[in-house]
Amino acid sequence: MTCYAVVFERSARNFAAYVPDLPGCVATGATRADVERNIKEAMAFHIDGLRLEHQPVPPPSSWTGLVELPTS
Repeated sequence: MTCYAVVFERSARNFAAYVPDLPGCVATGATRADVERNIKEAMAFHIDGLRLEHQPVPPPSSWTGLVELPTS
């Protein structure tokens, strides 16, 4: 199993997600559960497309983390 970092964002109307290591791989959804399901489908579709076109599948290289800033 390969794991890619996914960035999730909430907007005023929906949720969105993108995969930094798979440029162009994005998804949206009305709820958090929707966008999580949709990005998984988008990632599988994106990788399948790369393979069909005989393009290399980028290995995961991004990571996520939380950075604490001092409060003033």
